[in-house]
Amino acid sequence: MRRNARYTPLAADGPLPWEMVRSVPAIRRAPHEFLAGLARRHGDVAAVPLPRTPVLVLNDPAGVRRVLVDNARGYGKATVQYAALASVTGPGLLAGDGATWRAHRRVVQPAFHHGSLDAVAAHAAAAARALRAEVDALAPGRPLDVVDAVSRASLEVVGRTLAAADLSGVAQRLVDAVGEALELVVGRASSPVPASWPTRSRRALAARVAEIDAVCAQVLAERRARGVEAGASDVVGLMLNAGMGAQEVRDELVTFVVAGHETVASSLTWTLDLLAREPSAQRRLQAELADVLGPPGGAREPRWEDVPRLRYARAVVDESLRLYPPAWVVTRRALEDDVLAGVPVPAGTLVIVSTWALHRHPAVWPSPEQFRPERFLDAGRRDAYVPFGAGPRQCIGRDLALVEEVLVLAALLRDRSVRPVPGPRPRVEALVSLRPRGGLRLLVERRDAAPPGGAGSLP
Repeated sequence: MRRNARYTPLAADGPLPWEMVRSVPAIRRAPHEFLAGLARRHGDVAAVPLPRTPVLVLNDPAGVRRVLVDNARGYGKATVQYAALASVTGPGLLAGDGATWRAHRRVVQPAFHHGSLDAVAAHAAAAARALRAEVDALAPGRPLDVVDAVSRASLEVVGRTLAAADLSGVAQRLVDAVGEALELVVGRASSPVPASWPTRSRRALAARVAEIDAVCAQVLAERRARGVEAGASDVVGLMLNAGMGAQEVRDELVTFVVAGHETVASSLTWTLDLLAREPSAQRRLQAELADVLGPPGGAREPRWEDVPRLRYARAVVDESLRLYPPAWVVTRRALEDDVLAGVPVPAGTLVIVSTWALHRHPAVWPSPEQFRPERFLDAGRRDAYVPFGAGPRQCIGRDLALVEEVLVLAALLRDRSVRPVPGPRPRVEALVSLRPRGGLRLLVERRDAAPPGGAGSLP
């Protein structure tokens, strides 16, 4: 008989109630590590004894595929995670579900179609120029505040994609308000005080949401004032042409700030940190950039047509997303009875997938903690890899994010190197996305000579 049989209807091993109580400080401090620890101690399926509903922490690759892909309609988003997000984003594409979600996705899909990515590449080039200008403005030897720098640079891409305009005048207000609201939501989730109580954090959240509403109303008014032509390809233009109301447009705007800005900025931050700490990977990337863009002294800006040739740059981004997936946890609610990894799952079960743990599954990823971009040079290497989700609910901005990251990375490092500053590596903070606690500073230095290796170092 399983030792936890009294506490869960799920036929899977897992922690006992008093073990969960003892783990509360660890969960608050590093929830991603706690979930990874469950997989190490209890295997690929672990039943968690929480009141009122069965909870299954799933780290089985085939089981994750069933939830996200093969039986995606059997699992919904009626979970605490998405309810908390919806308190800020509204029922947009990130937190929404059902018929409304499908209708909205069809409306905005053209903005993320593969044929639109050449325009995204141009926006990414502008973002990279802004980032390079910020680097050039630093005094010699002064490190770059990476988190803030990549966040500011990516606003160009967000603004042009969302509203076909430079939103720099209002985008920072929106990003700041959304970020502060989400931090308040995360803080409330770990507090024992009921969310309905009139606490200071609840009032602060209401103020941040009001600020978000005001900025979105300004963006919408400015977009309408410019006129919305029938062939508009930006997200706001597409939604207005489809007859969507102001509240629906607001919700999707906020959703894309979270999914299209927060996650890209997080991923670029960790990518630069990984390259700074793995010189051999950085040299190999620089060799590819010299082959494609020219030597450092005369390297040109990367363009859309370069993306297929920047294979190692894409592998670097993929491997960074494996180690530091911005969406580090995914939750679903079983809408019908099912079986996952041999465990019967009754309707109503909460299924938790830790992307952080799945991307470190030792049976799939040899030396899972090591940064090895070459894993992804084989186009078929995608087992247990879901940084953007998978199946019908895969992030609509996946290709946009990948093009943006590859081109910004290439534009910055075509004639520069990154090095860590002395001191310990920053700890990971698992909020809505993964961030370096206390920020991240790196030294960015010019390179005037071609890197060693050349084309012969690439497969």
